[in-house]
Amino acid sequence: MTDTAALDPGRQIDTLDEITPEQARDVLALLDDAASSDGVQAVSEQGRLQLRGGPRVGVRHFLLTVGGELLGYAQLEDTDPVEAPAAELVVHPSHRGRGHGRALGAALLAASGKRLRVWAHGGKSAARHLAQVLGLSMFRELRQLRRPLEPLNIPEPVLPDGVTVRTFVPGQDDAAWLAVNAAAFAHHPEQGGLTQRDLADREAEPWFDPKGFFLAERDGRLVGFHWTKVHAAEQLGEVYVVGISPDAQGGGLGKALTAIGLRHLASLGLPTAMLYVDADNTAALTVYERLGFVTHEVDLMYRTES
Repeated sequence: MTDTAALDPGRQIDTLDEITPEQARDVLALLDDAASSDGVQAVSEQGRLQLRGGPRVGVRHFLLTVGGELLGYAQLEDTDPVEAPAAELVVHPSHRGRGHGRALGAALLAASGKRLRVWAHGGKSAARHLAQVLGLSMFRELRQLRRPLEPLNIPEPVLPDGVTVRTFVPGQDDAAWLAVNAAAFAHHPEQGGLTQRDLADREAEPWFDPKGFFLAERDGRLVGFHWTKVHAAEQLGEVYVVGISPDAQGGGLGKALTAIGLRHLASLGLPTAMLYVDADNTAALTVYERLGFVTHEVDLMYRTES
């Protein structure tokens, strides 16, 4: 579908359920240009994965072009059964200040029935201004924390009685991991709603390494995990996700698994570790701050009031 209503002459926004490989390539190039300028990716890892592999249920792509040249992109994901659709958007750094961001925002509001959440990665002032123009209010703050890995200076991991740790085996552990991940993050649909396709997408990425994906078991049953990730270009190790089965929480397993993952990242010679945590998750923030993490930057999410 093409929406040209109320747009400046020459500006066009195409709304698509599926984009071609060539369009995906152009969007990724646009995202790289913006990241080089802004110092942060405008579209999350999940959003970038959803550019490839055909249509995704509940996902739409918005391509803003002028004279056939791609200058802006937005993605709308409407898969949460409770929350409003979530969006991310970007305009090429050389073409900002011309109303393109506002046009994409208006298209997202129209497509979502004016029930919308929008991420502003890095919390840039321009993004805050656009949110204000669109009538959105900030309601969520996601913090990126970092700490040096040399010296590591963290206590030896102590596992609860009866718990052993091994690494993930693709194909063998997929179903069990998806079940524990869903239970551990039942309150967090972005993480808890991951599917086999989402897991397979990540297993196919160059960064995926099962040797950095730690599973905790008790009596042969998966009760927790720590999945680490290496950002090779940035020389960053990431506490990608730590999850504990609800019936195994409160016994120190999360702290032990975090320490095991950090030791693994340090053993790779990486200088720095990072992780993401919601600002209102005071319990997790306390744990990570005691492990030496400090806030590096923030991502903000805005939403309509209705």
